[in-house]
Amino acid sequence: MKAISIVGYLGMVGGLLGLIAIKSLLSASPLVIAPQVVAMVLMIWARIAFGRRSFHPAANPTAGGLVTAGPYRFIRHPIYTAVCLFVTAGVLAHLSVSSFLLCALVWASSIIRMLCEERLLLVMCPEYGKYASTTSRMLPFVF
Repeated sequence: MKAISIVGYLGMVGGLLGLIAIKSLLSASPLVIAPQVVAMVLMIWARIAFGRRSFHPAANPTAGGLVTAGPYRFIRHPIYTAVCLFVTAGVLAHLSVSSFLLCALVWASSIIRMLCEERLLLVMCPEYGKYASTTSRMLPFVF
């Protein structure tokens, strides 16, 4: 699982770097800036709720118990959700085959990471199954 999660991590980073390279991540349009600001706020809120735990390139749930506060009350993966929202907003402003494929890479890689983390959390935190049954992965009531 950890090796697969590293592939997901590298895919996310590669997709983001590719979008930066082709100048398809940022825009001066308020229609892009607004969802990207929302994404940044969600990411910061999630990091605050997550506490002093560290992030690892390989999916590796940290000690300290399951986090269910902050945005984690509503969605299980707010940081991946924020990354996908940020990327999608930028890509929609610069839609091309290249930007679409890089956006799809970020999304697919994020989903790979989510699935890997969930498998590991089911083993490490017995209460994760119940928590997962009451929250959505990314979009409440959708996914």
